[in-house]
Amino acid sequence: MAEEEKVEGLQQLKHENQDLPQVLVLGSPTCLQTLKQLYSHKFRFLIPNTSLDSLYPLTAPLSSISAVICSASFSLTAPVLRLLPSLRLVVTTSAGTDHIDLNECGCRGIQVAGAGKLFSEEVADMAVGLLIDVMRRVSAADRFVRTSCEAATWDFPLGYKISGKRIGIVGLGSIGMEVAKRLECFGCTILYHSKHKKSAVSYPFYNSVIDLAATSNALVLCCALNEETRHIVNREVMLALGKEGFIVNVGRGSLIDEKQLVKFLMDGEIGGAALDVFEDEPNVPKELLSMDNVVLTPHCAAFTSECIIKLCELVAGNIEASLSDKPLITQFRPSRVFYSSARLVLVPSCSPSSFW
Repeated sequence: MAEEEKVEGLQQLKHENQDLPQVLVLGSPTCLQTLKQLYSHKFRFLIPNTSLDSLYPLTAPLSSISAVICSASFSLTAPVLRLLPSLRLVVTTSAGTDHIDLNECGCRGIQVAGAGKLFSEEVADMAVGLLIDVMRRVSAADRFVRTSCEAATWDFPLGYKISGKRIGIVGLGSIGMEVAKRLECFGCTILYHSKHKKSAVSYPFYNSVIDLAATSNALVLCCALNEETRHIVNREVMLALGKEGFIVNVGRGSLIDEKQLVKFLMDGEIGGAALDVFEDEPNVPKELLSMDNVVLTPHCAAFTSECIIKLCELVAGNIEASLSDKPLITQFRPSRVFYSSARLVLVPSCSPSSFW
């Protein structure tokens, strides 16, 4: 009897889950397990294989889905979006939206929500940590001790002090401002490049990234990725930064011309680099793996235990708002709209304010 009641209960639960709003999850967001634990009673999460080909056989079941959650690792292209004729909402678990076809979303009237400014403090903490690590050679020193603990002497190369350095921030949005605030405590001089000069700050503004690099000891990249910022750090910028200059990237991998960066590092033409992001994630240029003046982290700057909970609440809140026809909590709004002969075209600002 008890076993029959158990089976009946499971069948009822299955039926109730089928009645929940369906949410398609793409790209294995970092917060997925926590999201399922907290909100499986409200949403039915559909989690297919993340490869693009695997979505096509699922066209029929996907036809009624109105909401998608995706991570930055999944390219939500127009062909994928067209598999979802009822789609009303895309929620990305990232602050950036460069992995989403915003033109297609605009044509279809699909709303897009992101993480907004949620990650600003976490990413800023990581950026400063990476800067300290690469300039003071912390990770390299750790490896040295682990492999040379029985050496007669510890002959380890010197690093550079952080205090008093001139730090150029590329992208003075909410993340960039948090980075600046932290580095001011080290007595650093803050300089910046952004799409527009910020009237509310007194930091020197540089219209050219090359000029910014030429007068900085290190560059910290906090801007979003788009056609204007792709390879914003190129060969000319690295030459201007010089042999004792450092680069920290917590934005997107393609902000840097990665091939040129590898060449400059191998040739000793810049001092070092600390990278949380890469051009072809999860692939990392093998040349970087053995360099002691390079610090590498797996695109994790935004994620802490505390932040994951807040992110889940934000994702769920945006979905609930969409289902209730209420304003989204963190809706992404392109700054310019114009019409071509073919269709409506959305031209986003360089990023959400977190980045730019």
